[in-house]
Amino acid sequence: MTGTDNRNTDGNTPLLAIRDLVVSFATDEGQRIRAIDGVCLDVKPGEILGIVGESGCGKSVTALSVMRLLPKPAGRIESGRIIFDNIDLAKLAPNRMRAYRGSRISMIFQEPMTALNPVHTVGRQLVEAVLLHKKNIGKKEAMSIAVEMLEMVGIPEPGRRMGEYPHQLSGGMRQRIMIAMALSCGPDLLIADEPTTALDVTVQAQILELIKRMQAGTGMSVIMITHDLGVIAETSSRVCVMYAGRIVETADVKTLFSSPAHPYTRGLLASIPRLGTRRKTRLPVIPGVVPSLSDLPPGCRFQNRCDRVMDICRSVPPEPTVVGTGHTAACHAIGM
Repeated sequence: MTGTDNRNTDGNTPLLAIRDLVVSFATDEGQRIRAIDGVCLDVKPGEILGIVGESGCGKSVTALSVMRLLPKPAGRIESGRIIFDNIDLAKLAPNRMRAYRGSRISMIFQEPMTALNPVHTVGRQLVEAVLLHKKNIGKKEAMSIAVEMLEMVGIPEPGRRMGEYPHQLSGGMRQRIMIAMALSCGPDLLIADEPTTALDVTVQAQILELIKRMQAGTGMSVIMITHDLGVIAETSSRVCVMYAGRIVETADVKTLFSSPAHPYTRGLLASIPRLGTRRKTRLPVIPGVVPSLSDLPPGCRFQNRCDRVMDICRSVPPEPTVVGTGHTAACHAIGM
């Protein structure tokens, strides 16, 4: 399977460039809160970029913004640019955006049982996806492509599975079907939003290996969204760490794990269990809780949980500081 003919192959030009993205949601009280506040990130052609952070930090909202699938009317893009292959998706009319969604940018959602239609067979849903984005083929050819995709993602007896319903399949098989559906049109960019949630450890490893194999075989770019640093270490080449709607650190994976610069990143890494740790040893934790998006503190959003907090942190939001080659962190304490 190959991607689209106009895939960007220039490694120096990002396939996706998000600049100063601000996304807000309406509350029941009539206020608007910023779920994403000034996010900037690049996705290079052919790379797997990880986005990691606690639940509610804005990872999935960032992905839904790229897909232009924010829930309406509550969610909206306030400002910023989402440049995909030199086109600003944030400004595209809905009918033009449909030409990108699915065919050039695909997404694997967190829970396949809710993403798949329970009253239609797997085959019907796969065929519909192919026909929707490949206008020049018939139903018979679309069925052949669907069976081929199921075989490619490791579904046994793909012809028989085409006639089954989602509830007849295991969680791991449903996730493989979601991957097959996402890849059926050869996208340039695949967004995987917590693709191993609720799967057991063995199946998790299989799904991650499948995504890496598909990426290597097609040359597509991947955004891997997760709260699990182990998934990042296993799959990604670069990683963005998010906290309370902002990116606080960006680095290649080896640098992030060996030399984390932001206190939040260091706290996340310190809390991972390690081989050789003595039994009943308490794991370090990050004190406090993530601030509410409706009541964010001025200055640094991590200030109430940080062991290096200074006076400036309580009033001035930190800007990204260059730590090393390709490594930035938004922290006033860097260099002090």
